[in-house]
Amino acid sequence: MAAATEIGSLAARIRPSSGGDWADLASSRRLGRALHGAPWARRKPPAIGGGLVVRFMKTTETSEPTADHVGTSNGTISTEMSNSSCTLPSNNYSMEAMTVVSNPRRRTKIVCTIGPSTNTREMIWKLAEAGMNVARLNMSHGDHKSHQKIIDLVKEYNAQSKGNVIAIMLDTKGPEVRSGDVPQPILLKEGQEFNFTIKRGFSSDHTVSVNYDDFVDDVEVGDILLVDGGMMSLAVRSKTVDTVKCEVIDGGELKSRRHLNVRGKSATLPSITEKDWEDIKFGVDNKVDYYAVSFVKDAKVVHELKDYLKSCNADIHVIVKIESADSIPNLHSIISASDGAMVARGDLGAELPIEEVPLLQEEIINMCRSMEKPVIVATNMLESMINHPTPTRAEVSDIAIAVREGADAIMLSGETAHGKYPLKAVKVMHTVALRTESIQSTSNTHPILATAVQAAVGEEFSQSHMSAMFASHTATMADTLGMPIIVFTQTGSMAILLSHYRPSSTIFAFTNEERIKQRLALYRGVLPIHMKFSNDPEETFSTALKCLMCNI
Repeated sequence: MAAATEIGSLAARIRPSSGGDWADLASSRRLGRALHGAPWARRKPPAIGGGLVVRFMKTTETSEPTADHVGTSNGTISTEMSNSSCTLPSNNYSMEAMTVVSNPRRRTKIVCTIGPSTNTREMIWKLAEAGMNVARLNMSHGDHKSHQKIIDLVKEYNAQSKGNVIAIMLDTKGPEVRSGDVPQPILLKEGQEFNFTIKRGFSSDHTVSVNYDDFVDDVEVGDILLVDGGMMSLAVRSKTVDTVKCEVIDGGELKSRRHLNVRGKSATLPSITEKDWEDIKFGVDNKVDYYAVSFVKDAKVVHELKDYLKSCNADIHVIVKIESADSIPNLHSIISASDGAMVARGDLGAELPIEEVPLLQEEIINMCRSMEKPVIVATNMLESMINHPTPTRAEVSDIAIAVREGADAIMLSGETAHGKYPLKAVKVMHTVALRTESIQSTSNTHPILATAVQAAVGEEFSQSHMSAMFASHTATMADTLGMPIIVFTQTGSMAILLSHYRPSSTIFAFTNEERIKQRLALYRGVLPIHMKFSNDPEETFSTALKCLMCNI
């Protein structure tokens, strides 16, 4: 067997307006007219004349070339894998034939946490219709039976829905430090003494237990303890063998099992607990699409989980939650090892000064984008809508900032899990994101083209350099012409790369793999569509165009 490096090639063909031998472009013209009247086509389109179809194909140089296969980074596949198609301008068509529209479909994805307010078939269907792209299972609450019900309902929706798909994300509980159970809420007043003990099950008016045996060793005199991310705060005044004695700084009502943080410190607990491993196995058995791993402190944890998934032959991507002080020095290595990141601002703001959170959010988003990995902004985005039908103006601005910074997805937690207005919360998030995207500049959407060119100076272009340049130019042309992009992929790689360049139009990603279809639901601007590929690329392209027109 002979193998060599992959190279990139461009193949282009054009059908004259007076006729020709490629019927696919006739379909392209019909597609242009059809898109003009599509539900998402609401803004006045630019008039564009002509069209050229460009395909990016991965080919392999071998000493014994064959006509049946081309190469990809994941091995040899059939020639159905033309990886990208897009429309380019030409003067061979009339303007009327190729008039299309700038696509106002929302590109930023929405992650919804499913809980008591939304765990029914009716509500999951309504959430999907309102704009949910990813269903999040919070393993800190509920049991496997309740989560199994949600997984089954989402899979049922995916099987029945023709034009939409919902990915499933399992969010591990992680090594949380929590207070113990109390018979009734304890009112803490400023200046009073209150204690935390490692004696399990102990509770009185002045002392409550914690679930972490090393709690006394981890905290020091002078540390600030935060309850529920800062809703209450206490200063550590002294310690005994089994008790931490505190003074209440900011009071409030202490209920059972409240989350505890020490400002500026992380607990010396493993990132993946025994319960987490049980939940991860549950996710493997149910073939979820993503894990969101809580309190990741270093890349070792990510490698450990990925090795386990590999041993299970499980194709599940790992999203790291950046929410602990210890993760910040290791940010680059953690994100490099992962498949994406979540900016979990609640605990992050508890362990670090709150003024650092917006700066870290932007840094994490930029880092993920530079590594071509999805990034989710989470926590408190529409917190007031848990109890109120309208958001605060600050929350609306928060959503807009995350969208402008380039997040792939924005997340709802308690708003959809146990809130009173879950559907309204999704609709607000959808509307704000869509409006922000409509005026967003595309001038900075192609950030690494220059880097790809510079990296290749003095050496031959690698496949990744060629792919980056092709994706960047495709996104630029789509933005200039106001046209959607059509991509064909078996691995999702080209659709993901195109998403990284943040084109302002929709990326219609056709794949013959159901797993890839569901995974792509998280990526910004990507609309995944499952379709069987033919051995003839021309037939595959034609079928895709017909599929788009039939679903308009």
